[in-house]
Amino acid sequence: MLPRLPAAGRALPRAFRLLTREVLKLTKKQYVFRGNLPTGQTLSACGRSFEAVLPDGQFYRQVSMARYSSKISNKHMVAVRFSSMGDVVLTTGVLLDWHEKHGTMFTVITKEAFEPIFDHNPAVLNVIGFDENDLHGQTQAMNFRGLMEKYRDSPLLDLHRNLRSAMLARIWRDAIICYNKMSLARRLFLWSKGRFFGEELRRYNVPQRYAIGLYDKQDVPSAAELRPRIFLTQDENTRAEELLAPLCAEGAPLVALHPFATHEAKTWPMDMWLRLAALLRREGISYFWVGQGQDVPEEEAPRSFVNKTGLRELFALTAAADVLVTGDSGPMHIATAVGTPALALFGPTCREWGFFPSGEKDRVVQLDMPCRPCSLHGSGSCPRGNACITGIEPERMLEELKSMLA
Repeated sequence: MLPRLPAAGRALPRAFRLLTREVLKLTKKQYVFRGNLPTGQTLSACGRSFEAVLPDGQFYRQVSMARYSSKISNKHMVAVRFSSMGDVVLTTGVLLDWHEKHGTMFTVITKEAFEPIFDHNPAVLNVIGFDENDLHGQTQAMNFRGLMEKYRDSPLLDLHRNLRSAMLARIWRDAIICYNKMSLARRLFLWSKGRFFGEELRRYNVPQRYAIGLYDKQDVPSAAELRPRIFLTQDENTRAEELLAPLCAEGAPLVALHPFATHEAKTWPMDMWLRLAALLRREGISYFWVGQGQDVPEEEAPRSFVNKTGLRELFALTAAADVLVTGDSGPMHIATAVGTPALALFGPTCREWGFFPSGEKDRVVQLDMPCRPCSLHGSGSCPRGNACITGIEPERMLEELKSMLA
């Protein structure tokens, strides 16, 4: 039985309780997993810090509500991120970083379409992918209960923080670790047009916000350390080279063009893309098209892989390019994950949302307009005709691209 807490401890919300699973409940939403501590341990509480006092006199301090010591943490965790593709890709570097430092293996829960993102990742033990039909109503409830029972001795790392993942966390038996979405800061930044919380939001990109659940905030690794990673096989790389060989002029750089985005406001118009393609031909730069969306015009069909590849082929084709030109989209993060520099167009969204590409050679082209940012995700209509994205000229993109290729 846990000893009576000091006054400071009793004043905290939902006073600490030691459960039989060696889990300490700190607040309504977060837990700390203590691992398989030796028999005879004692625990002391003061504020939000904990010390586990082991029989040999060693101390392990738990200051953060969800920070692990590699000597006492479980060696298996369950990570959940259902969507979207780019956000799922951004989890890969976080899992790999924690695995390399602590030896933890991960089971990943996501949507079935995104399972290939984790192929060959040394941090991932297995992937559980759900079809969209499996994530509704009674079927979802049964699936989630099955997961809880199967992994009842593993912590849950919630990297989504939406209603669906909260429903899974609500029934989870072990520790629950949530990522810091910085939702209030983002909304106040949006409302104030950049006057509030800009410095705080720029300090952490999305992978770093994922990692805040695992580290103390001041100890979060750099963006470079948490860079997303996708692992390709030699066969996949060879197949991509074979597909691209007819399009590559000898000695010429090769550029991938991805002209799609989830929302219209984030999409550079197709006529702009075609103007850029014409400039590339004039400069002797080879290129090809990738992605899922409306087919490119017929004259571009010989260079197009649009709607013709699965995810793994898309990864390999992107890896074979010298640069990917894209909007604020999932393939932008894929490029970073396979080591291809990204040249990205940003319109209604901004760096503070945390999604800027994090590769060493990545670049972003954007216009300085007082109405930016106008939304959190780039959705909604624009009275200015999406001028923040349509106002970016192909000639400027070409100059940036040539600078990257130099």
